[in-house]
Amino acid sequence: MKENPRKVSKSAIKSENALNEKEDFIMLPTVDFCFKELMQNENVRKGIIAAILNRRPDEIVNTELLPTILRKDSEDDKYGILDVRVQLDNEVQIDFEMQVVYYDYWANRTIYYLSKMYTEQIREGDSYDRLQKCIQVSILAHVLFQEDDECYRRISFCDVKTGKEYTDLMEMHILELPKLPPEQKSETDLMQWMRFLNGKRREDFEKMAKKNSCFEEAYKELDKLSADEKKRLEYEARQKAIRDRDILIKTGENRGRKEIILSMIEAGLPLEQLAEKANLSPNYVGMVERGLKEPGLATIVKLLNGLNGSADTLLCDLVPSASHVT
Repeated sequence: MKENPRKVSKSAIKSENALNEKEDFIMLPTVDFCFKELMQNENVRKGIIAAILNRRPDEIVNTELLPTILRKDSEDDKYGILDVRVQLDNEVQIDFEMQVVYYDYWANRTIYYLSKMYTEQIREGDSYDRLQKCIQVSILAHVLFQEDDECYRRISFCDVKTGKEYTDLMEMHILELPKLPPEQKSETDLMQWMRFLNGKRREDFEKMAKKNSCFEEAYKELDKLSADEKKRLEYEARQKAIRDRDILIKTGENRGRKEIILSMIEAGLPLEQLAEKANLSPNYVGMVERGLKEPGLATIVKLLNGLNGSADTLLCDLVPSASHVT
């Protein structure tokens, strides 16, 4: 019997799908490795910086990449490495940080980076007039400010009563990509760059590339990076490290929630009382105690609210002291 020429083996289909997937692969700028590589392109740098500063790209004359390791002034000074550090022709410095997952004390960390950039411009004996403007830009793939829907904010020193700006020598720009609103007909360059950086599929970048030559070049650079086998391996290794860290954080959160309930039980609070206060079934609370269920944050909040302020003593052993925070 002759083999049906139209019949295709499963292995052939699998190989074809794998080939198509490889050809369609595109790096995502929200992975810091990809963002750093993308910022090696001067025109891409100029486009993003112009959008941040609300200027035209042709007004950004020069963008020099600086070493990203912050200077240590003493042996026991904290070590710091920036994602991307740029100096403009007017000596303004900008630190770009791309952050995918939530990071505790993000404000503390970025203020430290900004302060170090500012202070290391001068040494002993130098005049203060040598200090030039420094900018910190946080591009976040997670929500930092839970209380509003603003996807972009500029933060500077100002009078808290009048709102009048004191100085612009140090300022911060925070871009929260998950808060991007539905696309509008007329958008600022910054909003469009946020959409580009937040792209999830090749089609998203192709769509942005049609808007202007700057986005077209950014997409071509992204496509070239994605086709480089060595850089793809580096990208995937970084992507895996980010996912692993995220899993560890979430696992720690779940364990912490479970420990809170166990602490309550060990403190002598009857299981039935806990269940009643949290409006949960005793069976559910019992399953948490035995490790068969992982309580959600909403469940923990219900339990804590039902304890009339006695939660502090139960939580104190679960929260790391300041000396353990790095």
